[in-house]
Amino acid sequence: MTNEKPPPIEPAPLEDRTPGELLREARTRHELSQQQLAVRAGTTQSAIARIEHDRTSPSIKTLTALFQAMEEDFVFGTRPRDWGVDLTLNHSNLEYEATGRLERGLGFSDFVREVRGQISDRKALEER
Repeated sequence: MTNEKPPPIEPAPLEDRTPGELLREARTRHELSQQQLAVRAGTTQSAIARIEHDRTSPSIKTLTALFQAMEEDFVFGTRPRDWGVDLTLNHSNLEYEATGRLERGLGFSDFVREVRGQISDRKALEER
């Protein structure tokens, strides 16, 4: 029998964890009890327990203070979402007048239909 430790369990992705789970993970990482963290943060042990058990939803200000009490920064922010849309193309199309945009759209539509027709013709030839 070997004395190997089992591999550590990977935590869930950040967006799948609750504020209470994040706080509990940080507190245990720092080897602090709820009471010790409460003293450092100027709150009560029961307040820490309520957050960790997701019985209350702390504000960002509260989470920031609790993490700072453990000498950590709680970083919360936003970033633009990449929807896979070429925004430069959208902006350049908006430089055209409405009729110009319409003509460009119709031209592209004709191109797509033509390409699809060529593909359909090719498939028909292959099937013969």
